[in-house]
Amino acid sequence: MESLCGLTLGADPEGFWDILEERRRSSDLSHALRTFNPQHYCRITTSSSSTINRTVLKSQYLRYITQEIAEETGEPVELVREEAAGILEEMAQNLQLGFIRLLAFSLSKTFKRLFSSIRVNEEGLSRLQAAIKDHPVILMPTHRSYVDFLVVSYILFTYDLPIPVIAAGIPLMGMKLIGEIFRRSGAFFIRRTIGSDKLYWAVLSEYVKTLVRTGFAPLEFYVEGLRSRTLKSLSPKLGMMYMILEPFIKGEVFDISLVPISISYDRVLEESLLTHELLGVPKPKETTMGLLKARKVLEENFGNMHVYFGVPVSVRDLANGKVNRSQYNLVPRDLPLKPSEDVRVFVGDVAQRVVRLQEQGMVLSPWSLMALVLIQYPEGLDWDLLTQKTLWLKGLALCYGARLDWPEQVSNLEMMSSHLALHHTVARCEKGRVLLVEEDGLHGAEPVSEEEGVLRRAAVVLICASYRNQALHVFVRPAMAAVAMTTASSVRKLDVFSQFRFLLDVFANEFIFIRNNAEQDFDQACALLQRSGAVCADEHSLNVTEEGQTTLHFLQTMLEPFIQTYKMVFRFLCESNAQVFTERNFTPAVRSFAVKLILSGELQCYECLSSDTQKNAISALLNIGAVTKSRVSEQTEFSVNKAAVMRIADTLDGHTPSLMISHSRL
Repeated sequence: MESLCGLTLGADPEGFWDILEERRRSSDLSHALRTFNPQHYCRITTSSSSTINRTVLKSQYLRYITQEIAEETGEPVELVREEAAGILEEMAQNLQLGFIRLLAFSLSKTFKRLFSSIRVNEEGLSRLQAAIKDHPVILMPTHRSYVDFLVVSYILFTYDLPIPVIAAGIPLMGMKLIGEIFRRSGAFFIRRTIGSDKLYWAVLSEYVKTLVRTGFAPLEFYVEGLRSRTLKSLSPKLGMMYMILEPFIKGEVFDISLVPISISYDRVLEESLLTHELLGVPKPKETTMGLLKARKVLEENFGNMHVYFGVPVSVRDLANGKVNRSQYNLVPRDLPLKPSEDVRVFVGDVAQRVVRLQEQGMVLSPWSLMALVLIQYPEGLDWDLLTQKTLWLKGLALCYGARLDWPEQVSNLEMMSSHLALHHTVARCEKGRVLLVEEDGLHGAEPVSEEEGVLRRAAVVLICASYRNQALHVFVRPAMAAVAMTTASSVRKLDVFSQFRFLLDVFANEFIFIRNNAEQDFDQACALLQRSGAVCADEHSLNVTEEGQTTLHFLQTMLEPFIQTYKMVFRFLCESNAQVFTERNFTPAVRSFAVKLILSGELQCYECLSSDTQKNAISALLNIGAVTKSRVSEQTEFSVNKAAVMRIADTLDGHTPSLMISHSRL
């Protein structure tokens, strides 16, 4: 067992139970109407949604903010309070058991059509049940699909646990009947763009804090913010995280339990939609009619889903020695106070650790490993070679502590064949050769131009890459060490570590790394490489073994699409005539640049067209200081230091021995 950030990785998943098995044998109506009597938080102060709303509106905090806004704007304070009440009415959930039962009945029917199984670790649910009694509980699932929040509530209802209140995006509220069902099933709705709306922030903050303080119900939110369009972990958003932790930081609750939840899909319902979003196709508006039109998805099979409820994390334990809470004794707790530097750092660290725990709970399907191999052979490869490489990778993944859904009683051939069939829209086997399947075109017709042909090819590559991404957290640290060994000036550990730390800075928004954890990450990477026999190490140097060449080459190739995309973005910035560009025009311009490079033959990497990876490259330059951001005329502008960008690109290629950049993030 390998220690990671003070946490433990296990090679074998805990026992999972298929909750759909019982649903296939008994009445869905009886399941929905059965007695539901969950045990709640022992210090719960209200069980009424309307009482929560009144508490928010009467709070001293909101009174203070509305008075302050009234003085700033010159509006009557009563008018500002009415506006606050309107915001709360738009936002608030209205949890009702009758609608939970309706949703449970509907989801039983739907899930049995969509999934072969929904497997849950019952031990994790037992831990959750114990945690709910003692402290306010925050459920923090991964977010890869719209199904995520539905399945968590469905599982809790099935196991007689309190239904959570869930932070949801405002577009879901606009789905008329569906939006109202969600609201009465526990969803509260948040605008996706709040900006500097002081009153909205105040109402949202007080609403969230009141839910936590009263222990009304477990609160569920996605620490990554939006769902991941690439199916890998995203850098956490900290606004909601701070709101949730503030009652503890200010001493209003004794402790808070954070429960990471890892939801793993064999196949994601929105795979094509997510990929098209990465290529610049606007996401369809979420409407009830759109949902009804999507019913044809019920004709498809999406395989297995695993939902892993992690060990509850005590915020009190995490904060020990890291946060000075005594500073809040000097001012009334219900008045606004900007978080101190130690609090901001603490909130960020907690968020990153939760995401790492989510990653550790993920269960990889055989297809994730097959995609990891297949994406390195975009023109296809023989079935026998795919089988050989996938089984080799399976052994490496287990060596690195991955959780795999690969039953020993099922033959390797049967497992791989069934998963290839499951993903028939992505790849197929023709005459013993496995090939990626291209769509008819982004808009449903044959491509009319070379550019459309590039985008059509990129679409299937990005779908395959998204399933590869589900496995990247297992390999990313040893892969970075493998790249660092190639680009470092020598095999000395100090030089390799310097390059490794540089890669952590560059890819800080691409993968999840704990702040100030670079040395531990490097030590873990070296230990895993040694465990797999790829390197031998002494106190001062790292040397590749003869049998380790294959492993290191595979790991380096794994990161190559990200390296190529960053280098393409750096080249675009350096070759552009403009020194300043807007956030709005960056993505279309860099996409056009990448398409031209692909058509000219200078670039073979279709993953360079992923808008998320392109944006992460800009974020890296912002963090390092090679690009600066400013707000001009209601739009964001970026100013580029081309010399600094070129130095970073050179270091990424290993052309310079070191780069003096800030490592404050790591």
